[in-house]
Amino acid sequence: MDRTWTVTDVARNVRMPSGADDKYSRGVVGLRTGSEGFPGAAVLGVEAAWRTGVGMVRYLGPQSAHSLVLSRRPETVISDGRVQSWVVGSGMDAATRGRGETHALRTILSGEQPVVVDAGALDLARGATTMVVVTPHDGEHARMREALGLHPRSDRARAAHETASALNAVVLLKGSVTLIASPEGQLIRVDAPTAWLATAGTGDVLAGAVGALVASAVAAGEVRNLAALADIAASAAWLHGRAGEVASSQFGGGPITALDVAQALPRVVAEALASR
Repeated sequence: MDRTWTVTDVARNVRMPSGADDKYSRGVVGLRTGSEGFPGAAVLGVEAAWRTGVGMVRYLGPQSAHSLVLSRRPETVISDGRVQSWVVGSGMDAATRGRGETHALRTILSGEQPVVVDAGALDLARGATTMVVVTPHDGEHARMREALGLHPRSDRARAAHETASALNAVVLLKGSVTLIASPEGQLIRVDAPTAWLATAGTGDVLAGAVGALVASAVAAGEVRNLAALADIAASAAWLHGRAGEVASSQFGGGPITALDVAQALPRVVAEALASR
């Protein structure tokens, strides 16, 4: 099945909290992101997770990023505990990742909660035993396919399907047209409404948004299979693209930064909810 995602589709995957909700029932997302060299990735992912509407964010990345995260988002919890989804790998480099960090990531990927796997943790996705969404750009995807023993393909859609099947995971292949593929044969297209999104850090924002929506869906008992996870990932990609468009419009259609995109997320979540 090949389809283009719309705001109507997104509205089914965004939760409006009720008076009976608390921070746990709205979803808790954990992030193990950032590094000594790229601490900003931690800030961007945490910001995006909060702005997408999750009930709690836990940050368990490197100590050097803690003060940056807390100065930007002091409500963030920096102790271990219950989570309903994870985001890992943003701002990391697999080539310089230490043994301790690799062990921690493998433990998360062999746990019970769905994991959004980005950037510097993509090499570990193959060994995951939980449900996974991988979020490569085209270059990262090519390297993943090589490691999986898959042949190069110019057809992005076919390649995404093959990778999804090989990993038994959802593939969110980033680009001007983002493709979301599941092993069941799903293919969802999300068109980027502005090319200004092609800037450093926006992928970290996207990963945080995906993790937040997944946590909320897990809390509601709505993540039963990879097909449902693909729908949620596509919805986050749509929100991310629309947030980029809204952010750019605030500057007369001009350039934006990743933090601008994260800050626009509440408005586009409200748009999606209003479309019901």
